[in-house]
Amino acid sequence: MAKEKLNYSEAMAELEQLVHDMEYGDISVDELSEKVKRSAFLIKFCKSRLKSTEEDVENILKDMEDE
Repeated sequence: MAKEKLNYSEAMAELEQLVHDMEYGDISVDELSEKVKRSAFLIKFCKSRLKSTEEDVENILKDMEDE
């Protein structure tokens, strides 16, 4: 399986669309299951990107203090 290229903005936009579809769409149980799985993946991806960015910013600020 090829690794998916995804950035935070795209993941958030897709997640927002999935939430909208689940709240307002007429979807089957099978579709709901797939949408929940995809949503869980996107949430995990976004949390990871946020944590990574937070660590990067903290390191940059620390480096600036040391100079």
